[in-house]
This record gives sequence, structure tokens and C-alpha cells, in this order.
Amino acid sequence: METILTAKDLSKTFSNESVQQHVLKNLNLSIYKGDFTVIMGNSGSGKSTLLYALSGMDRPSLGTITYYVSEDEKGGIANGGAGIEISGYSNDKLARFRRDHVGFVFQQNYLNDSMSALDNILVCGLLKNTDRKALTNRAETLLTKVDMTATDWRKFPAQLSGGQQQRVAVVRGVINHPEVLFADEPTGALNSQNTDNVLDILSELNEEGQSIVMVTHTFKAAERGSRIIYLADGVICDEITLGEYKGDYKDESNPYIEEAKDRHYRLKTFLQNMGW
Repeated sequence: METILTAKDLSKTFSNESVQQHVLKNLNLSIYKGDFTVIMGNSGSGKSTLLYALSGMDRPSLGTITYYVSEDEKGGIANGGAGIEISGYSNDKLARFRRDHVGFVFQQNYLNDSMSALDNILVCGLLKNTDRKALTNRAETLLTKVDMTATDWRKFPAQLSGGQQQRVAVVRGVINHPEVLFADEPTGALNSQNTDNVLDILSELNEEGQSIVMVTHTFKAAERGSRIIYLADGVICDEITLGEYKGDYKDESNPYIEEAKDRHYRLKTFLQNMGW
């Protein structure tokens, strides 16, 4: 599989007066293009810290993070390069890299209350793409794909349900065609139905080739992953490759129900062995 980014000897330490907390400890990890990678672990295991470091939202204390892309003559990025080590980037250069090549979906959607749903997306897209018409067409296409109507596009966040707000946040995360979409417990604040809707959207994006790295603490969300990594005390304990999501293992109309049942059982057994 094609590697899209690697973390090497990654460590993160937080200091509080005379006390140091080692959250990540010499961690090594590769993320592969087209994978839906899920990071799990108990509270305090370092899941979100790892996600923020990989995405360039935070800096590691030690170690390197390399994206396998290359800079063109205009300073842009193209796939297939020998590797760009972002941990040494200046703050400005790192911000530009995130803008152009990383998408992020938070547990809280952080939409701007004074902007419509569509404008919340466009304001991020226009930071990279100055073709407003093309950008608007892409945003509207994506919003339609996540079952948001034209009436919804014009609504302010307070006029939308929690699930609708998170769908807008997902579209905002992919508006700039990111190499990797990172998601930090994106369904953690949603009810069961809205959780299913958002997970369906992420699964569909992955089927279309979007690389995704998601932190979750729920079994339901973890089932969507093609690869599950389990953290404990800042180190990777183990991982399992599940392959493509095969739908709900309880759905009798699912043509892949036997494969889905086997997949469910393998994940359940893996997490039990991890002490989850």
C-alpha cells in the first residue's frame, strides 16, 4: 500500500510546574493512502494528542512527521514526492500546509454562528481556491450528497440540528481536497441516528478514495475503519486490519451479512484482548 505519512520516534510531553506528563512515547506509525484508520484506547492513552500531531495542529516534543508529497516550482504540493517533513516547518508554513492538504473534523463543530452553512464552508475553501463559482459548485454538490437541501444551505448553525451541523463540518473538512481527513470523535456529541448519518458520510468518502484517520471511543464508529490501532499509555499496543466495511452485521437485507458478522467478531475479539 502507498504510504501517505509517517511518524517516527514521536514523543509528546506536557509540563506542569515540576511535573512532566509523557503522553506519546517514541511512537512509530505509517498511514496509508485510501485507508480508514481508526485510533482507539482508553481515556488518557494519547489518542487525540497523536491525531493533533499527525495533522500538524500541534507539534511533537520529539520525532518527525513526514508527508509523502512533493513541492512544485510554485511552492505547492503534488502527490508522490520523496517526503516533506513538516515538524520543522515555521508556524506560517505549517498553517499553509494544513490549509492545502489536511482536513479536520472536531467533536464540536466550531461553525461560525454569524454565517450560513454554505458560507461556513466557502470561507475555508476561499483561503485556497479563488474561483468562487467552482468552489460554490463543489460545496453545493457535497452538501447535497450529505442530504442537506438548498434551504438548509442558507440557514445559520443555530437553525440546524446537531447532526446537520456536523454534516456541514464534514463538508468543510473536505472542501479543499485534503490528502488526509482527520476526525476527533466526530460523533461524540450526536444521538444514535445522527451518529449513523455522519458515519455513513465518512464511509462513503472513504469508498471514493479519501484517506481518513479517526479517533473514537465507541465500537460503532470503530467498525467503519479498515484498520484499527490501539493505544495505551502513549504507545501502540497492537493493530488489526479489517478491510472494507461490509455494512451492518444485524441487517438481514445486507448481501454481505456473513462477512459483516465475521468482521464484527474479529474487531470485538481484538478489543477484548486489548482490555477495552
